[in-house]
Amino acid sequence: MLSHASSPGFWIAAVWIAWAVSWTLAGFWADRTTARPPSRRELPYRLITLAGVILLMPISDGDHQAWRTGVAAGSIGLAMVVAGVIFAWWARIHLGRLWSGNVTRKAEHRVVDTGPYRLVRHPIYTGLLTSVIGTAVARGDGLGFAGAALIILGTYIKARLEESFLRQQLGADAYDGYAAKTPMLVPGAR
Repeated sequence: MLSHASSPGFWIAAVWIAWAVSWTLAGFWADRTTARPPSRRELPYRLITLAGVILLMPISDGDHQAWRTGVAAGSIGLAMVVAGVIFAWWARIHLGRLWSGNVTRKAEHRVVDTGPYRLVRHPIYTGLLTSVIGTAVARGDGLGFAGAALIILGTYIKARLEESFLRQQLGADAYDGYAAKTPMLVPGAR
């Protein structure tokens, strides 16, 4: 039997914690916000995503076993979590000071279509959703997959709101050409 510290579930939790801390600290590295949609437009995706996170969070049994799958599924899930976080960080670094955790327009905002943004319009979401799916795979139960499904839905709603807002703020000409040639979340999808 694996010790707790060598289990994939332990490392998945560690990666998520490291991501959350580093992502929060990196939030100070952003330009000032010049516009944002009304808060009521963000409420639906926030509530759906929060419900998904609550369902996806590991539930510990009496033996402190947070993950309910074998080592193989846990290892696949861990690989997906690590790959997703790396992809999200690549996108976050590439976006630089234009990044925001909310739907906003930053000072000197423009369409970024290089680096990971040439593969998908929302590579941060793509990376994080890959990590969410990996977490659900490693967890291996219905609540985990239900949570992942809600997070995917919430992220899709947020991405649609973000695109609508950016079209309005930057002009349809600036965004529609990019959207026509670049898939939203899944590389190669049309």
